[in-house]
Formats: sequence, C-alpha cells, structure tokens
Amino acid sequence: MTRALVVTGAGGVGKTTISAALAVTAARSGLRTLVLTVDPAQRLSTALGIAIGNEPEPHPEEEGLWVAMLDATASWQEVVRRHTDPEVAERLIGNEFFEAATSHFPASQSFAAAEQAATYIDARAWDLVVIDTPPAAGGIDFFTAPAKMADLVGGRLLRWLTGARLPGRRFLFDRTAKPVLRLADQVLGSNLLERIAEFFMDLRTTYDGVAKRGRQIERHMKRATTVVVTTSDPAPMREAVRFFHALPEVASRPAAVFFNRSLPESWIDAKPPRGTDAALATNLIRWGVEAQKQRSARRELGERYRVAIVTVPWQRRPPTDLDSLAELIESADGLPRLW
Repeated sequence: MTRALVVTGAGGVGKTTISAALAVTAARSGLRTLVLTVDPAQRLSTALGIAIGNEPEPHPEEEGLWVAMLDATASWQEVVRRHTDPEVAERLIGNEFFEAATSHFPASQSFAAAEQAATYIDARAWDLVVIDTPPAAGGIDFFTAPAKMADLVGGRLLRWLTGARLPGRRFLFDRTAKPVLRLADQVLGSNLLERIAEFFMDLRTTYDGVAKRGRQIERHMKRATTVVVTTSDPAPMREAVRFFHALPEVASRPAAVFFNRSLPESWIDAKPPRGTDAALATNLIRWGVEAQKQRSARRELGERYRVAIVTVPWQRRPPTDLDSLAELIESADGLPRLW
C-alpha cells in the first residue's frame, strides 16, 4: 500500500523545501517516491532543478523520484467529469464562474489538492507520496476542505437556491425560472443572472460524488503521516500549535514538528574574542540570546504536545539542487522514522 507523508504549516517557513528534501531522502533510501506540490510560486521546481507539470514525471537525474505540481482548475475538471453526467459536466466546466470558483477560493484549491493526492495514493504506483500542502489557513484547509466542499455543494444555501429535488427542480427551472431570468438579463444587457443560476444548478449535481470522495480522502488523511513545518517566530508558531487542536478531528496527529532555519545552539554561550569591536560583540550577544529563545521555544512545544522536534539548521544559501536538499535532512537533529 502506498504511504502518504503530508507536510504542512504556515506559508513562508520553508515547507516546500522541506517537502522536496524529504522526497529526495526517501527516494535515495530505495522508495519509489512522488512529491506533489501545490505551491503556485513553483519553488519546488527551482529546488529540484526541473520544470514541474500537472502529471507526475520521473526526475531525469534521481532514480526513484517523481514530481508533479497541482493545477487546481484541471483537477476540478476531472472531479466534475467523474461525478456528474457528461453533458452537465461540460456545461459546468464551460461556465465562467467555474474557473473563478476553482482558481481563487482556498477551500476549492485545497480540495483539488487533496483529491489529486488521494488519486495518486489509490494508484499504488509509488511507495510514498509526499504532499506539500497549500498555505491557505496555515495548511488547515487542506484537511478540512473535503467536508467544506460537501457542505458547499449540498448545503442549506445551495439547496434553497436550487430546490431539494433536483430532477423536478431542473425541469421547473428550464420551464419557468429560465425564461424570467432571460427577460431580466435582456433588461440588464447581459446573461449574467441566467449563467449564475445555471452554475448553481449544475454544481448541485456533483454533491453525491463530492461527498463520497470527501469521505475517501478523509480516510487517507487519517492514515497519513503528518509533519508540521514552522520557524521559531511567533506567527508560524501559533499556526503550528493549531494543528494539535484541529487535526485530530480530520487527520492523524502530527508525528513531528520541523523547526526550520534554527540558529546553532553553540551561539548561546559563545563569547566574543578579546579585542572584538564593541558593536560586533553586542551583535554576537544578541544572536546568542535569539538562539536561546529558539531552543526554549522548541523544548516548550515538544514537552507540551509530546511530539518529536526536528531541528533543521539555518543555511547560508537555500538548497538549489538534489545533493543540498538531501544534506538539509542529513543535518537535521531529532528526525524520527517517517516512512
């Protein structure tokens, strides 16, 4: 069975780099590994040194490693085609509101990412799928999106707009509501109202499939290994703590917290050499104090939540090739077994 490793956390903490580094390390340990990113900046592409497309591609220089980057709109098109009639699917996909909904709403992007990841897990073509989650809501949306999307397409508002019984409601819409909307659109000078109504009616037809798929995705997430990436800064730390309160309902409890860009503990007690310029000496002392704060933050979180703490050292330059990605994990302290 394919195992899943979900790498999550707030934006800007190096989550994509850690995902790539873990994938390279897993591949070099002999596992057929796919790393899936949903990062719109394509930083993973830079780190791995190749262009990433929507379909998994084997890395030309690393045996056992595949990479892919999610296209949310394309993934949603596949979701719609799987869960509704062909005629309705094409009409829904062709509606301009479909692209807006699938491209710009964080929950829909997160659902597409989770659905695509589940598809790759179900394919059983890899030993391990490493998932770099979207940064929306600090990564929480990735886990809650399946339930949110089911609530959206089957929720009270959409039921009120479309009616409870779709077959009869569709007939009524075509015979009565649509002519009225067309008349209103003629007055307004566009077909906006009719297109909006069509979108809601067609979106509602996906409910059964989306709800069923959401439950399947949630089962995958409960079996997956989840790690949280953070730094010692207050804002990312607050996001990291949220996972211990929010995840148990929808996914596995975090197996480890990666503290990225950690300052060396050797700086804590370092003393400036005799004769050091006063300004430089003061600066060194300040860095030592910051290293002490970071160590305290790591220890406090680890003890409070009884979770493995992985210290990833600060790097002068970000990893930009396979070897430097692997070295990032090799240099980490406290890494538990994740696969």
